[in-house]
Amino acid sequence: MDLVTVTFFILTIIILFLSSALRVLREYERGVIFQLGRFWKVKGPGLIIVIPVIQKMVRVDLRTIVMDVPSQDVISRDNVSVKVNAVLYFRVIDPERAIIQVEDYDAATSQLAQTTLRSVLGQHELDEMLASREKLNRDIQKILDEQTDAWGIKVANVEIKHVDLNETMIRAIAKQAEAERERRAKVIHAEGELQASQHLLEASQVLAKQPQALQLRYLQTLTEIAGEKNSTIVFPLPMELITPLQKILEKQADK
Repeated sequence: MDLVTVTFFILTIIILFLSSALRVLREYERGVIFQLGRFWKVKGPGLIIVIPVIQKMVRVDLRTIVMDVPSQDVISRDNVSVKVNAVLYFRVIDPERAIIQVEDYDAATSQLAQTTLRSVLGQHELDEMLASREKLNRDIQKILDEQTDAWGIKVANVEIKHVDLNETMIRAIAKQAEAERERRAKVIHAEGELQASQHLLEASQVLAKQPQALQLRYLQTLTEIAGEKNSTIVFPLPMELITPLQKILEKQADK
């Protein structure tokens, strides 16, 4: 074997070695390196060297992952059956634990999110599910974040998307809402009647203390009736209007 052949053979081995040893990791990627089966270190981003046969690398994406939580059958605390689905936002913050502590952190997080969703919502009534979603989102996020911390996972947010009811329950809720509107209308009407009666009582008390005011009100009523173009008006004349005239006539007679 001549020198040229040997040189070519050595260069080929070096090129093959470098092509299999050099790895490029993006800014959002990290490489978990195992050396002879044992964890060695986390490398990246950029150009790294992985020694073939001796070392193996597992890529880990550090970007936020958006995961749909499949629709879950939930029975609320007031025994109403609903279907609920949600969306989960999480990311890897510790690549070492995400690879070593759990076999598949995506699948594990998904299963944990499903069971937590059923568990948390089952402790609340239907009205709370429909009206207090922000509080329920925070409760679920807190529980998931605590349980996935050992896997190097950070759960940033949980959002309940849909709470689906059957047709019977939808009709029952519609009837309940209609009854509630009727109740409020009756309460408002009763409050209006109460306020009107209070004002009438105050007006009657003022008129009782000031007879002149009653006379003015009487004359105003006559003016309003006269403006309606009635041909004949029969109106009782109160004695309070006649009494002053009688006193004037009596004084003139005495003179």
